[in-house]
Amino acid sequence: MKLWLSLVVLTFWLAGCERLPSWSSSRPATASQTSTVTAVAPTDTVATISRPPAPPVPVSDSYQHALELVGEGKLADARALLQPLADDGSAPDKALDLLSEIDTKILFTPVPADEKTDYTVVAGDSLGKLAQKFGTTVDLIKKSNNLSRDLIRVGDRVRIYQSHFAVNVNKTTNELRLIDNGKFFKRYRVGTGEYSKTPVGEFKITTRIANPPWWRADGKTIPFGDPENILGTHWLGLNVPGYGIHGTWDTNSIGRQATAGCIRLLNDDIAELYTILPVGTTVVIHE
Repeated sequence: MKLWLSLVVLTFWLAGCERLPSWSSSRPATASQTSTVTAVAPTDTVATISRPPAPPVPVSDSYQHALELVGEGKLADARALLQPLADDGSAPDKALDLLSEIDTKILFTPVPADEKTDYTVVAGDSLGKLAQKFGTTVDLIKKSNNLSRDLIRVGDRVRIYQSHFAVNVNKTTNELRLIDNGKFFKRYRVGTGEYSKTPVGEFKITTRIANPPWWRADGKTIPFGDPENILGTHWLGLNVPGYGIHGTWDTNSIGRQATAGCIRLLNDDIAELYTILPVGTTVVIHE
C-alpha cells in the first residue's frame, strides 16, 4: 500500500515539472510564435528575450540587383527595390538616376503597372476627354500607347497612367524633382533665377505651350525659332505673371542661378515634362 502511494505522489510531481517555467523557456519557438519570446524565471520574474532584426541589405546590393532586374525586363520589380531608398533619403545618386530611368520607361511604354488602367473606348470618347477624365495629358496617352494620331475609335483599348504628379524645385541645389503620389519619380537639373529672383511658394501650372513665342520686357514679341527667343521648345506657365518652367538653348545656364527668374531645363527635359504634366499640376519652389 505504501509502495502504491509513493508511485502516485511521484507521478504527480513529474507532471508538475512540465509546467515549471524553466521547462517552457527551453522549448523551441513554434512557427506561430512571434519574434519575441517571453520566459518566466523560477522566481516568477518575467524576462523578455528580443531577437535582433535582420541586417539591412546594403544599398550597393540593392542597386546591383535592380540593374539585373532591368536587364531581365522586370521593371516593376526593380522599381520596388529602389523606391524605399529614394523615399527615406538613403539612395545614392546612381540609384536615383536608375530609378528615374525605370520610372520613365514604365510611364512612356505600354508595359503593365499598378498605376495604369486598361480602358476600352466607347462612343463619344476622344483623347481630350480621356485626358481630362484621368487627370493626364493627350500627349502622354499618345506616347505611352504608341499612337501617331489623335483619332481613336470605339472598341480601341488604351492603357492610361493615372498620375498624381507634383513638382518640387530646390533653388539651392538647382534640382527639379518630379513626384508621383507623394513618392520620388524622377529628377532633373535646372537653372533658376540669379540673385534669388525665382519666387518661393506653392504654385500651379496654368498654361502649356509648345513652340512658345517670347514677350520681351519692352513688349516686343519674339517668335519661336528666332535666335533671340530664350524660351526653348516648351513653356509651362505658372499662376505668377511672367514666371514659368521652360526650355533653353543656353545649356551653360543649367545647374546655375543664372536666369531672370524662370526655371530652365534642357529642351529634351522640358519636352518630357510638357508631355507628362497637365494644367493644374502643383509646383512647390523652395530655397
